[in-house]
Amino acid sequence: MLQLFKAVLNSMLAKVAGLLFLLLLLCIPLGEIQSLNHARGESQREAADELAATYAGRQTMVGPLLLVPYVERWMEPLRNAQGKVIGQEPRSKEMAHVVFPDKLHIEGSMAPQERYRGIFRIPFYTLSATLTGGFAAFDPKAVAHSEADSKIEFKAPFIAFNVSDLRGLDGSPAMTMGGEALRFRQRVPGLADSAWFADGIHAPVTGAALTAWQAGTPVSFDMKLGLVGQDTLAIAPIAEETTAHLRSPWAHPSFGGRFLAAERSVTPQGFDAHWRVSSLVTSAREQVRAGLSARGGPADDNAAAAVVATAAHRNTGPLQTFDVSLAQPINVYSMSTRAGKYGVLFIGLVLMAAFMFELFRKLRLHPIQYGLVGLSIALFFLLLLALSEKFAFWMAYAGAAAASVALLTVYFSTVLGGWRRGLSFGAFVALLYGALYGLLASESNALLLGALLIFGMLAVLMLVTRKVDWYALSRRVEPASVAAPEAQAP
Repeated sequence: MLQLFKAVLNSMLAKVAGLLFLLLLLCIPLGEIQSLNHARGESQREAADELAATYAGRQTMVGPLLLVPYVERWMEPLRNAQGKVIGQEPRSKEMAHVVFPDKLHIEGSMAPQERYRGIFRIPFYTLSATLTGGFAAFDPKAVAHSEADSKIEFKAPFIAFNVSDLRGLDGSPAMTMGGEALRFRQRVPGLADSAWFADGIHAPVTGAALTAWQAGTPVSFDMKLGLVGQDTLAIAPIAEETTAHLRSPWAHPSFGGRFLAAERSVTPQGFDAHWRVSSLVTSAREQVRAGLSARGGPADDNAAAAVVATAAHRNTGPLQTFDVSLAQPINVYSMSTRAGKYGVLFIGLVLMAAFMFELFRKLRLHPIQYGLVGLSIALFFLLLLALSEKFAFWMAYAGAAAASVALLTVYFSTVLGGWRRGLSFGAFVALLYGALYGLLASESNALLLGALLIFGMLAVLMLVTRKVDWYALSRRVEPASVAAPEAQAP
């Protein structure tokens, strides 16, 4: 009975079942490491949010555009309680006519910089840009009357400009219009506090620029802008034809938004990108116009229409822009997460290799030894996460892999009874680490490489064991040298 029990314990089937159970147990530390990795990634995002709240956030640029405020006056019949007209009552409301540039060209360079919050590095940029363009001749007759027989009295126009985080402005923008230097001031007058454009800046049109505008001639402008933002710059194409040329020494840009760059060049020395967007293919102007419709002031009798216009703006969806982001070349937390997804497979392959050594070398490995091997592989992913916060990812990976391979080589040199066996096992583990790094480095081909890796390992296992008599191996019992003391016992 004792021999039968020992045979069951030493059978290959029981050993395989035990290894599968051990693999399931090792999923617990792997899951905890993945949870820790997720928490560190959340901490990085929180650090980025804190810097956005205390320094500057992502920037969306809208403008410059020209606002022509005016008062529309008309007479409204005054009736008595019986509905009879007894006179005329003057009424008025303040509105603004929006003039978008005919052409707008943005020429800028983005100088990257990094800000730190604890151990986390967050990319920022400083934009130095020149905005050039012009406004077409103003025709007062183009302004539609909202009331019958009304008269329109125009006021002095002003330039409006907005970015999503004004704290990022590097000094006051310098703007010249029609040869006249304009000076910017806070907020955009005449807009309700709820209007999303109200927090922008404005510059009254004065001097030669005002004279040219009132004379009905086209007016050109030139604006120099310094702007700090966190990783992403978005530009709303509000002109009849909007063009932009941005360059930066950052070698890992990410282009997004509604419109991708028409031309772009990305090299290790940086990127150079051009955009060309026509008003025929974007609704950005309608979105901006809707945002400006929510005007305030005591003379505004069209509050209901303002609410409707603001709602219409919200219904148009996010403002259409073209974007460029200074993406981090390697996000260590996303890379560690991707590596951890192969953890179970990796541990399984190492345990399989140890089992093959035990099987063909007729050795005996204790379940605790298998457990220590599995834990050492699981701790590789924790070591990778910790090192990648201090060093470049490839250096962290190389250090964690080298430490793991050295540990397993020394350990198995004793367990397997010789340095040659320990070195061969360490070489196998090193090969697995190299294959895993190849999977991480080639994101677009990760599925293909992973499938080939699994298929290759299975093919090698099948070819090596194709002549093995598994039934004979499963009936193997303890060696005689182990059983002898029991036979001699009294």
